[in-house]
Amino acid sequence: MSLKVLEYGLLALLLWSPLPAASVEAWAVFGIELAVAVLAAAWVLADPKPRLNPHLPPLLKRTRPLAAAVFGFLLLQVLPLPVAAVRLLAPAAVRFRELYDPGFAGRRFTTLSVSPSPTVREALFLAALFLLGWLVLRAAGRGRRIRAVIVTLVVSGVFQALYGLFELTRAEPRLLFYKKVFSPHAATGTFVNGNHFSGYLEMIIPLALGLAVARMNMMTFGVQGFREKVRLWTSKGVLGTALLFAAAAVMALAILLSNSRSGVVVLAFTVFLFFGLTVVSYSRMGFRQPWVGRAIRATVLAVTVMAVLAGVGSTVRRFALDDILHEDRPLYWANTADMIGDFPVFGTGLGTFASAYNAYETRLGGDMALIHAHNDYLELAAELGVLGALLLLGLVLSLAVRAFLVWRGRRNAQARALALGGIVSLAGAGLHAFTDFNLHIPANMVLFTVVLALTVVMAHYRKS
Repeated sequence: MSLKVLEYGLLALLLWSPLPAASVEAWAVFGIELAVAVLAAAWVLADPKPRLNPHLPPLLKRTRPLAAAVFGFLLLQVLPLPVAAVRLLAPAAVRFRELYDPGFAGRRFTTLSVSPSPTVREALFLAALFLLGWLVLRAAGRGRRIRAVIVTLVVSGVFQALYGLFELTRAEPRLLFYKKVFSPHAATGTFVNGNHFSGYLEMIIPLALGLAVARMNMMTFGVQGFREKVRLWTSKGVLGTALLFAAAAVMALAILLSNSRSGVVVLAFTVFLFFGLTVVSYSRMGFRQPWVGRAIRATVLAVTVMAVLAGVGSTVRRFALDDILHEDRPLYWANTADMIGDFPVFGTGLGTFASAYNAYETRLGGDMALIHAHNDYLELAAELGVLGALLLLGLVLSLAVRAFLVWRGRRNAQARALALGGIVSLAGAGLHAFTDFNLHIPANMVLFTVVLALTVVMAHYRKS
């Protein structure tokens, strides 16, 4: 019973997290943390000594020191230290406090973080994400459960896409629970920003394609005879496979109507990367897939026709040279680089970018103060320093790279297709992170965590 609670609870969390404006409000973040804690309790009750995929423990043992180092580093950021010690380790942190903290004078202790409260809050959410990833490793160990997670994500993505397209037809669009203030003429689903909306869908589309190819079972292309192929295709469920491709097309259309330039670029990157690696990987196994080229052409044609009919002029115009040249992002990145230069080792503290950036700002983006760097890597380096950023990125990359290396050696057609969807999803998210802050949006962080853990599971998948 507890295992069912864990399984269905995870699926419910995946459906819920993007609905309240991508969970950007504090109460929604707390809800995610509480849900993960409840699910963890259900897990413990179900099996005090849980058994994971037998191929996973060696991998997870190697990542434990990195995970411990990450949270040890965060503890160091908020641990009260003598002012003299902080001045030695991070002199910029003391100067910042002297300039912007009226009550700092005379204090004997301070922290490496320029504002420890947001650091603690972000560290708690990061801990919830770590636990969520572990729960996915526990709950998604079988083929049925892997498919359940992917289907749930596809349902969520299609809902977001259709809702975003529907709201474009309304005179007063809404974000489900909220009045839509920003980007009224762009598809954003229940997200505030089209970039974050497209970032969410970009991670789901490759999963849908991977499951579709897995359902087709590429090994059947080695079967001779038309009747035998039809029988095998029918047994795999042609309708379900077609629906997955259709879902991917609907989500792609929504991205094209999101006014997100990065979204369009990453969409093209993920689709062609997926099909390209499909051709390469299965060719090595002795199978040729002439259908892949046709599928790409058909998909591109279908999405193009739908886009023309729906109207994508506003998105296309955003690729104009004048718009690109007048971007404020290079200025944000330059200022953030200055922050990194002043806080090179320990950073300003996780979650403190908005507080620290004002001291480096030379120009406001419109009438709003900047709260994110529009580059997840630079923001991470500013908040955690080079040391902390390398620890966290190293943990993520160690899992992703290991999954990729295992995937390369797999000969199971279903496992290859499923894992490839996850690998391409992570690659797309990593690419988009160069131009936006998708991985600082709670719903996208939840999705990325689930995709990362799911990719590890799928790469090691053994059909039971």
